[in-house]
Amino acid sequence: MTSEEFFDRFHINLTDQQRAAVEAVDGPVLLLAVPGSGKTTVLVARLGYMIFVRGIAPERILTVTYTVAATRDMRERFASFFGDELASRLEFRTINGICAKIIAAFSREVGKKAFDLISDEKKSGAILGAKYREVTQEFATESDLADLRTRITRIKNQGLCEEEIRALEKEAGYDIFAIYVAYNKALREARLMDYDDQLVYALNILKRSKPTLAAFRAAYPYISVDEAQDTSKIQHTIIAMLAGKNDNLFMVGDEDQSIYGFRAAYPEALLRFEADHPNARVLLMETNFRSDQNIVKAADRFIRMNSLRRDKHMEASRDAAVQIERIDLTGRRAQYTYLAKVAANGREETAVLYRNNESMLPLLDLLDREGLSYRVRQADLTFFSHRIVNDITDILRFSLDPSDTEIFMRIYYKLSTYLSRETVNEVCELAKSRSLPVLAAVQRCRSIPNGTRTSCQTLAEFLSVIAREKPDSAIALIEGPCGYSHYLDRMGMNTQKLFILKTLAARETSIKNFLSRLEALRNLVLNADHDPSCHFILSTIHASKGLEYDTVYLMDVADGIFPESVPMKKKPSKEETAAYEEERRLFYVGVTRAKNRLRIFTFGKNLTFCRDLLPESFRQKAQTVKKGKITSLHHPPAIKDFPEEAYARFKDSLTEGQVVRHKNLGNGYISRMDDSRVTILFGDQERTFDLRFLFMKDLLDVTEG
Repeated sequence: MTSEEFFDRFHINLTDQQRAAVEAVDGPVLLLAVPGSGKTTVLVARLGYMIFVRGIAPERILTVTYTVAATRDMRERFASFFGDELASRLEFRTINGICAKIIAAFSREVGKKAFDLISDEKKSGAILGAKYREVTQEFATESDLADLRTRITRIKNQGLCEEEIRALEKEAGYDIFAIYVAYNKALREARLMDYDDQLVYALNILKRSKPTLAAFRAAYPYISVDEAQDTSKIQHTIIAMLAGKNDNLFMVGDEDQSIYGFRAAYPEALLRFEADHPNARVLLMETNFRSDQNIVKAADRFIRMNSLRRDKHMEASRDAAVQIERIDLTGRRAQYTYLAKVAANGREETAVLYRNNESMLPLLDLLDREGLSYRVRQADLTFFSHRIVNDITDILRFSLDPSDTEIFMRIYYKLSTYLSRETVNEVCELAKSRSLPVLAAVQRCRSIPNGTRTSCQTLAEFLSVIAREKPDSAIALIEGPCGYSHYLDRMGMNTQKLFILKTLAARETSIKNFLSRLEALRNLVLNADHDPSCHFILSTIHASKGLEYDTVYLMDVADGIFPESVPMKKKPSKEETAAYEEERRLFYVGVTRAKNRLRIFTFGKNLTFCRDLLPESFRQKAQTVKKGKITSLHHPPAIKDFPEEAYARFKDSLTEGQVVRHKNLGNGYISRMDDSRVTILFGDQERTFDLRFLFMKDLLDVTEG
């Protein structure tokens, strides 16, 4: 069958770039495919072309996909073009799937049973949790285990040595190396392996067993790899070994869409493809068939700011019809009420995308309260077991029961008690023996210095106030006067979870109700029977990769949230640059999920990604506030240059119980407020201000995180 007969018979219509990729069969080929360029169609058509035009037996072609779901989808797509019988003869596998086959073949060759694969996360989690407790003397939460799994995946996929593993410990805050060694030893002793071990063992087999390597090279002289930008370093090595000298390797990917660095994705392999594969060809598919031209142009301009990429340009096949919309809000919380209205009134397919799963919790809470339909893609529960969440709920519970010595043992060093471990043990024993509140027992211990007793007395007074406060005000008191924010600073922990907690707490009237609501939300995320036909979809950007939606809303696009951090140095380190550029790629992936309408929420002052994507929008915004002289979008002019509505928005952004930052006095907590004045507690001192004066002088910043 000729090429023309093939394309005519199966009604396959391709662009010149797509056809060149389909007909590239021999030797190493890297196909760089921009979002919405039809890469799956090309992969499937190329398989058919190899079979019908080039006469290659289907059994001799291995197609490697990133996930089991992608394997199933690829097989179904091929069958829809060329039939089920032919699809059944092709080999579609994940990289772990082919590694399992390598291990099984070697096991038969040497006559020994291979280690069993742990496919149950509960089983591997129990082993990992036990080793975590042995090393740290603490119980691991679900959040701790998720973090550990991610780090172990990175270690094994990148082949890190002890020194490199030790370097991870500072950011993790615990002894990763000791846990890692103990975990691997426990697996070996039980003759078990995890999914990452599967890769390590398969690579070792290919390196050491020439017969096994030769057999797999002979079985699969043609290899195709989808989503190559998400493949790890060890996976690239395995694939290269299987390809061998013939190197009939067809890799499809886009380094601009590499967003799995935390899982050890290695997009650098795409940048050095020609160096690793002599005589390689690099092909491009640069036409986006998915999105409105305005989205494509903005996204292309945005991603070209990255340096760790190939020089390519995304072009749109569609005309420009709808402008990207920037929705400027008074604060982060306004997103939720806005989106609830969208959910109530919308009839078209709409996706709300965000960087982290926790971003959707206040929205989910509101949708549930208002009885609105929604669908969640791949929510997880790690927020509810995160250490910050556990700390806050522990402190709230302790405020209600100040005699609970078990809780006090978990929280005393996170608050302003200045007590040592030995002293705390003594105090708790005294409290139990005399049925005293724990902090009251401190006052009975004359061996404790006066300053420490005074600090504990002050903390007891604050906790007494907290027990009677509304939950959001209580959390603000814990964060500020009780000293918890200082603990977070010492530990270098991100405080965004405090914002989520305070937002959820603001909808409850008592601490008990708030604690009950947190548990209800956890169960909602875990067990909710979401309507699969619902057009209102909540998803992380990671979970939406490869998908497309009529309308996309991007949440929480502000420095410190998304992107999580922005390099402040003129010459950031290589690691800082790589981390920031992955954040930019993640935003790019989110933007390019939109087919027709893209809407981005903006609030606050630090909006790097929005300014980079929509520079014209920010110039227009600056013009709208101009009445005389524009000072800066980031530093509002004096009140005479602002309409009265701006002052009203400033007042509306302030509430009792909120943490704010005064430019001269630092962080404080709003204890009282009326229509014209606000009282702010700075440490143990209260100051009252005229609201209009604060606004005119731009002295107060709202810290919502």
